[in-house]
Parts: sequence; C-alpha cells; structure tokens
Amino acid sequence: MPTQNKQKIVNDPVYGFISIPTALAFDLMEHPWFQRLRRIKQLGLTHYTYPSAMHSRFQHALGAMHLMAQAIAVLQSKDIPITKEETQGALVAILLHDMGHGPYSHTLEQTIVRSLDHEDLSKLFMAALNRQHEGALETAFAIFCNTYPKKFLHQLVSSQLDMDRLDYLARDSFFTGVAEGVISYERIIKMLTVCDDELVVEGKGIYSIEKFLISRRLMYWQVYLHKTVIAADQIMISLLRRAKYLTENGDHLFATPAFGAFLKYNPEYGDFESDPFWLETFAKLDDFDIFSALKVWTQHPDPILSYLCNALVNRNLLRSELQSEPFDPELVERVRKAVIRRFGIDPGDVDYFVTCDQVENKAYNPRHERIMIKEKSGRLTDISQATERDSSLTLPTTVNKYLLCYPKDVTI
Repeated sequence: MPTQNKQKIVNDPVYGFISIPTALAFDLMEHPWFQRLRRIKQLGLTHYTYPSAMHSRFQHALGAMHLMAQAIAVLQSKDIPITKEETQGALVAILLHDMGHGPYSHTLEQTIVRSLDHEDLSKLFMAALNRQHEGALETAFAIFCNTYPKKFLHQLVSSQLDMDRLDYLARDSFFTGVAEGVISYERIIKMLTVCDDELVVEGKGIYSIEKFLISRRLMYWQVYLHKTVIAADQIMISLLRRAKYLTENGDHLFATPAFGAFLKYNPEYGDFESDPFWLETFAKLDDFDIFSALKVWTQHPDPILSYLCNALVNRNLLRSELQSEPFDPELVERVRKAVIRRFGIDPGDVDYFVTCDQVENKAYNPRHERIMIKEKSGRLTDISQATERDSSLTLPTTVNKYLLCYPKDVTI
C-alpha cells in the first residue's frame, strides 16, 4: 500500500501557512485524543463578550508548534547545539502541552475533575501516547516534565516567555479583535538565545519583551478577566456544582456517558494512572457534552439548576462588579438576603447565585521564573531592572481587584 503523504501544510489566519514538521507530529495530530481539541474552544465562554472568540485549542497547539519550529531554527543559527531528536522532542512537547484541557478547562477543574489540573492530565496523555508509539515520545515527555538535561528546551515549552504564551496572546488578540494584545512575536523569537543552559533575550529585544508583558496585562483585564466573562464563568461553575450535588444525591441527570461518569464519580490521579478507563473517558469530553446537557437541564425540575442553565444558554448573565477595594460586608450581606427572598431558597444555597471573590493580574512574576536580558557586556539582568521605562516599576506588581456577582433581577 502507498505510504500516506504526511508533508502537510495548514493555512493559519495568524501566521499564514504552517508546515507539519515531522511524520510523528502528523500521526499525533491525527490521533482521536488530539482531534478532540478541535471541539474545545480556547477561550471557553469569552465569545459571550467577544463573539469571534470561537477558535479552538487545536488551532492554538498548531500555532505554538509553528513558533517552536521558528525558535529552534533561530537558536541553531546562533550555534546553540540542538539535535534532530531534541528538535522533534520540543516540537511534540509543545504540540501536546494542552492535551489535558477539558471543556471550559479551569471551570471544569474547580467542579468536575477537582483532584487534577490540566498539566497532570497532559502528562498522563503523553505517557499513554508514548506507550502507543513504542517510546518515540521519551524526549518530548522529558522536556515537558523538565527532566531533560537541557533546561532551555523546557523553558521554550513552559516559562514566562514560552511559545504557548506567545501564541495565545497573538491568537486571542486576533480573534477577539483586542489590539492591545498584539505582540511582536517574530522579533521576540529572533532575539532569543541561551546562556548557561538558560533561555535569555538579547538586549536589542528588551522593548519587545516589555511590550509583551504590558500586552499580557492588558489582555487579562480586557479579555481573560473581563467582568462579563467572569460572570459567565461563575454561572458555569455554579451549575456544574449543582449538577454534581444532585447526581451524588441520586438524581439521574441527562448527560453523555463520559460527562455522566465525572458527575457521578470523583477519580483521583492514581485512578487515572491505574485504570485506562478514566483517561479514555476524559478524552471523550468536549464542549458539546457540556452544552448539550445544559440545554436539557433548562427544563429540569430543580429550580436552581434550571435557572442557572437558562441564564447561560440564553445569555441572561449575572451582574458582575469589579473594584479596587473589597466590597462592604454589609452590602454583600444585603445582596445575599435579597437573593434568598427573590428565589425562596435556603441560606445554604445562596452561593449558587452570589460570588464574592478576588482576582489578580500579574503580568510578570520574577519569584516564579525570571526573564533575563543579556546586555552587550554579557551580563544578565532581570527584565524588571533592565528596562529604562517607568513601567519597570510596575511590571512585577500584582494588581488585585474584588469581584461581586449576583442576578440582575435582584433588587438590593
């Protein structure tokens, strides 16, 4: 039989034509577990605010792999030794880095799959794929887990200046239309180099890095932490919590088999490791599982679940307020009492309707991992000290805001 042509190109709206670099990458992309990412939106419910934000995690993974190929080529041109095996390992690691995301990922992690985060699940998926491909992903897995001897390869996958962040900022900005998120990703990649096994930036790229960090902060306030997006996320969290509670108390809710399994049971990391059923079942979950259930649950006799599902399906979202100071506890208590009166619910159920929380925006966290600038003298300096602009004082600063969400039809 003729060998299938694996030298494919993809027409990407952000970068133009993307080449699939290796046969292994192509085979992994064709796997049903990876194809599932087509059915998971990159930005969850953000399209309730930005209607064009419908791009998928599949697109993001391909874009990040494209940027990784560019970064590897740049480093090799600067005589950084990277073998063919390491190149493929880095490309596969970034391609699969989001495999563990479920539908409405961070929301799901707080409600349905509470004992694992998406990075844990990505490792489990990569380990399983490595077994299926008879060890071909060993280098990729080591790079992803930061156990490979060359640390800078892991930094290209996961750090404060990785290909994941470069792609999602460029892509999310493109699909939301938020111009403040536009970054000079090509310039940043051209300025990358390696010193003492650490990924650093040449001094000429300092302003592109500063723009990258500022754009990231602005994108958080304008997109990721937009108050309407938060309101939609809070409804999703509440209705999934309610569905989980009803299921655990004997209610047989409509759900696909995969979704129903996670409503009924609480598998932990060890369960995923020991029983292939759980990884296979998680791999069947996508946005369609969740939203098809929500549409049915709008007619459920439980008034809390049906109200929340109708609110999300029909975009009758919560009122969401963000401010710099904590909300007056007396105001919050008045809101809670008004909700109890409006819906005739028990005080113990008011948290399904009212959220009082805190959100934070930190564009740059040098305590986690630093972005180092290589000056002309060869000295390495943290970006927050290297920049000449006033923003050097604010780049490492965490900005906190306080959140209050409650139904719009509640009168205080």
